[in-house]
Amino acid sequence: MAEPDELPDAALLRYSRHLLLDDIGVEGQRRMLQSRVLIIGAGGLGSPAAMYLASAGVGSITLVDDDTVDLTNLQRQIIHSTASLGQAKVLSAQKTLHELNPTVQVQALQMRADTPLLQSLVAQADVVLDCCDNFQTRQAINAACVQQRVPLVSGAAIGMDGQIAVYDPRDPTAPCYACVFAPHPPPEEARCATMGVLAPLVGVIGAMQALEALKLLARTGTSLSGFLLMLDARHMEWTRLRVHQNPACAVCGPKH
Repeated sequence: MAEPDELPDAALLRYSRHLLLDDIGVEGQRRMLQSRVLIIGAGGLGSPAAMYLASAGVGSITLVDDDTVDLTNLQRQIIHSTASLGQAKVLSAQKTLHELNPTVQVQALQMRADTPLLQSLVAQADVVLDCCDNFQTRQAINAACVQQRVPLVSGAAIGMDGQIAVYDPRDPTAPCYACVFAPHPPPEEARCATMGVLAPLVGVIGAMQALEALKLLARTGTSLSGFLLMLDARHMEWTRLRVHQNPACAVCGPKH
């Protein structure tokens, strides 16, 4: 590991506002630069999350999404532009992140996040961000994170309601996503394409996902592990709920 004073001059300047923080400093920034983050979904939540992680200096970001940029996406998916219409979202996002911070390595995978792929990708990550809008995929991401013992930062937004949580399987007492949202029976899917979503809401939740991920990577502060934070944007009211591990959870319970 490099000594603290071995950060390149360009990095010292680029990340100077982090270096001034007692909670981050040179050591925290160095951890970010050496870290690997996996982001599932390059849409409304993944856009701000990926941009803040790249600008903050996360060393390696892997983006997974099988979709292409559509005109309806541009109302909220700020990592894409009108010039990106028809392009793979991961390639459009990769270009934006490279322009934002060319020192960050960005791997773009245009594919669906299925279980075999997730096991391999999660095993290589330090933190995983669930920025998808599919319940089945969310459960698969969670299962892979539990198996590989990699912390998961989960976000969701629909209409004018958002939520964020951290599930950290490194803590044997912490709940996983399946403890809070049981896999069976699956809920009726609510998606932006049918329900709508207020544009800045996904920005708020996605940015908070990046914040929680950076805290985990820099090993600073207290994460949201064990809590579910919900936002009613209509009235700008936050609700923080304590969530507990389910001893009978089929994913992280004692027998699994």
